[in-house]
Amino acid sequence: MDLHLLPVNLTNPTLLFFLLGIVATLIKSDLEIPPTTVKFISLYLLFSIGFKGGQELAHSPFSAEIAYSLLFGLLVAALIPLYTFFVLRRRLSVSDAGAVAAAYGSVSAVTFVAAVSFLESQRLVFGGHMVAVMALMKAPAIIVGVILMGRYAAAEDGPQQPLGAVVRHSFTNGSVLMVLGSLVIGLIADTKQADGIKPFTTDIFKGFLAIFLLEMGMVTARRFTAFIRYGRFVTLFAVAVPLLNGCLVAAASHLITDNVGNRFIFAILAASASYIAVPAAMRLAAPRADPGLYLPMALGVTFPLNITLGMPLYFAVVQNC
Repeated sequence: MDLHLLPVNLTNPTLLFFLLGIVATLIKSDLEIPPTTVKFISLYLLFSIGFKGGQELAHSPFSAEIAYSLLFGLLVAALIPLYTFFVLRRRLSVSDAGAVAAAYGSVSAVTFVAAVSFLESQRLVFGGHMVAVMALMKAPAIIVGVILMGRYAAAEDGPQQPLGAVVRHSFTNGSVLMVLGSLVIGLIADTKQADGIKPFTTDIFKGFLAIFLLEMGMVTARRFTAFIRYGRFVTLFAVAVPLLNGCLVAAASHLITDNVGNRFIFAILAASASYIAVPAAMRLAAPRADPGLYLPMALGVTFPLNITLGMPLYFAVVQNC
């Protein structure tokens, strides 16, 4: 691991605002960002990432690398919940194991946004098709998790929702729809017309990201202690599994592409855990699963781990493998 990247990452203004949010909650400050503002900023970030990705994709001819990247992303998103489910079943119920496995197999759009900011600080670029990879990786883990829960569910876990309803819900989820829709619009939009909104899609991006991470810091601090009653096992899982997944995919991604930015994005997607799309889907698919378990694991432990220590680590693996 290149140690000089760690202090650079930890002094990134957007990350410092995340830490400020944690401090604000710990000292019981009355600092608060209105929920409507948070929703607007989250939609803006997804819109900006999707639109810019579509513009990049419009200028890149479809190639075998893009096709392989999409397939690789889908494979990673399906395999992670497949193995993590059986690790989690050692200590958790079928519903809880399935929900957590789905969360860690799916991806976090906010972590993706933070990774884009990290690459910009390193003056590196990534392919626009990686936005499509990110969007497509959200659903397979949910599908695999639901299948595993249906296969191994005990009687007390209650009936499972039909798979078709859950898949439909995962693709119509607001965050998935926004990023996919923006990607398509960016892909077909006229370049000259698209330049007219560039100040909105690019220039103010990091400022909005800083405010959003401030809110994420406050949410993280509030939910961090919610799963302490589950013991050290879930904390260890939330730390070790993302690091393992990120490093393995960072190393394996050289089979798909030589682009450092694309490989880093693959690693961060594999290491991230969904705390928006999956919880929404699990309300339908696994009503007996405890959101006080999988939500704090993803947001309270894995998210800050990835944006502080994880990104420099995955970047170092990509550079050396």
